[in-house]
Amino acid sequence: MWIGIALIVLGFTIIGLESAPHGDGFLGLTLGPIVVLTGFIFEFVAIFAKDRKK
Repeated sequence: MWIGIALIVLGFTIIGLESAPHGDGFLGLTLGPIVVLTGFIFEFVAIFAKDRKK
C-alpha cells in the first residue's frame, strides 16, 4: 500500500511541477494523471488482493 500512496503523491507533485499556465502542458495533463491513476489502481489491488500465505 505504501507504494500506491507514494505513486499518488508523486503524480500530484508532477502535476504541480508544470510550468505552463493552468497546468496545460504535458506534465499537468498527461503524465501526472497517469501516475496518479496508476497509484489508485495499485491501492485498489492492494486492498482487495487475497493473502497468499494460506
